[in-house]
Amino acid sequence: MDFDWHSNPITRTTIVDTNYKNTQNVRRFLVTQCGTDFKFDKDFMAWIRNDMVKNMGDVADEWLRRRRE
Repeated sequence: MDFDWHSNPITRTTIVDTNYKNTQNVRRFLVTQCGTDFKFDKDFMAWIRNDMVKNMGDVADEWLRRRRE
């Protein structure tokens, strides 16, 4: 069964699969991990979908890393 990005609980260990979607559920999770300044941008969304194995903790950490640069 595929992960439902709209309604399943998301944790730092949730694997980003080929059915990943930028949903409000994902946005809520990333705001809790990254703060209220969290925003998707084109480059970041491309990085999420780059076919490299990652989990949502990696996604949050990458957004925070990009903000520090």
